Amino acid sequence: MNNSTFNPTQQQKDISSKIVAGLERVSEVFKILLWEKAKLFGLSPIQIQLLIFIAFHKQELCNVSHLAKEFNVTKPTVSDAIRVLHKKGMIEKDFSSSDNRSYLITLTDSGKKLVDATNDFASPLKKQIDTFDENKLESLFATISELIYKLNRNGILTVQRTCYGCTFYQKNKATDYCNLLQKELLTKEIRLDCPEYEEKAVG
Repeated sequence: MNNSTFNPTQQQKDISSKIVAGLERVSEVFKILLWEKAKLFGLSPIQIQLLIFIAFHKQELCNVSHLAKEFNVTKPTVSDAIRVLHKKGMIEKDFSSSDNRSYLITLTDSGKKLVDATNDFASPLKKQIDTFDENKLESLFATISELIYKLNRNGILTVQRTCYGCTFYQKNKATDYCNLLQKELLTKEIRLDCPEYEEKAVG
């Protein structure tokens, strides 16, 4: 118990513990900011997250199965949220796929207006991050993107679309290269959520 990451004494001895504790604090910021928007518009946080995701991602990712993986919740939880959003006229269900048991989800005009009003929920956090200089931002981003990739490879994060896990990504000695764009990638050009992402086969 004394070696717990959340024990302040342990944090003084181990910088990794300090970082984990810091990340927990940052995660609380997301919860607080999301809840503020949710209460303002009479929706739940997961309903707002689903609407924002649907607004900015390709349609084949906008189904119950994928959304459950994306947000690490159960299919019934997503189905319940979608049912409420459908009842409120925020989304439409598209059953035109070959599998008539599943459907794709699209936004209505009301849903798009709601996204316009809520997708800035993380702006207070971004405003603070913007105050760091470019070198610090690039270093922080490099660490975060690598951490996300490692968490995915260890089965903790079920979904990721970062360059490091993509079939088009290639490491050339000290440089990163995208075979789709056919160009070397600067650290700041590594993507965390790439629209062209294709999962790399694990050999």
